[in-house]
Amino acid sequence: MCLIQIDPLMDFDPSVLLRSPGEVLLTDHLQPCAIPLARFARRTGISLTTLRQITLGRRRINAEYALRLSLITDPTPAYWLLLQARYDLATVSALREVRRSTL
Repeated sequence: MCLIQIDPLMDFDPSVLLRSPGEVLLTDHLQPCAIPLARFARRTGISLTTLRQITLGRRRINAEYALRLSLITDPTPAYWLLLQARYDLATVSALREVRRSTL
């Protein structure tokens, strides 16, 4: 088990390609194992509609979804939540930059 030491000054490496957690779920976990989304929905107890929205980046992964995903995939709930947090921070930062540039 790899434990993360959370540092108050922790930041994410901007050189790492930013992908939504849903894209990571789809391309890194479901497609390589050829798991249909409908089967994955049944196994996790997350509705197919919700999983589709997550994979399209239209819905966030919350703590409940992270826990359900971790029961079927190798990554832990913390992994899914950190992916979501990184994506949210980057998205908000980009939006702020756009707003600043239009002022």
